[in-house]
Amino acid sequence: MADSIPSLQRPANRAARLSAIEQALAHYVVTSQSQLSQILADQGIAVTQATLSRDLDEMNATKTRLTDGTVAYAIGRAVEAPARSEAGGESKGEQQMAKVLSGLITSVAAARNLVVIHTPSGAAQYVASVIDRQPIADVLGTIAGDDTVMMICTDDDSAQRRADWLLALVSKS
Repeated sequence: MADSIPSLQRPANRAARLSAIEQALAHYVVTSQSQLSQILADQGIAVTQATLSRDLDEMNATKTRLTDGTVAYAIGRAVEAPARSEAGGESKGEQQMAKVLSGLITSVAAARNLVVIHTPSGAAQYVASVIDRQPIADVLGTIAGDDTVMMICTDDDSAQRRADWLLALVSKS
């Protein structure tokens, strides 16, 4: 598990557990409940198999065959992220983001571990929501105002890489 989920401090409640499960399914190829249980345990979340099974059912997580043939848990479109397109090696999730965000981002700049994203008035919360719904390595989350989004990254270098990536992503159209 070299590419680990950032260590977030989580309260010991159901909502936090469901969020941790969603993050685990977005960042890892999870093929069994015991593997998922271990990922959660590594984050300090103890869960029984019965609770985990109920949580996965409630989240509508299903086992889905990935493009490489592996059968793994997925929630909604999470299975699309690892699949690479034939053309440019860009994931389907990135292609969707590019389509949605291309007319909504007016500027991008890195500032320490933050990426400041400017949008037309009223679009920032939508842009933040689109970013938050994709499993993006080194991104902890976003904060949105009316026309500005702050994307919080794990460190300064990650912020610069993500700023360059986001700018390239929305410049393709």
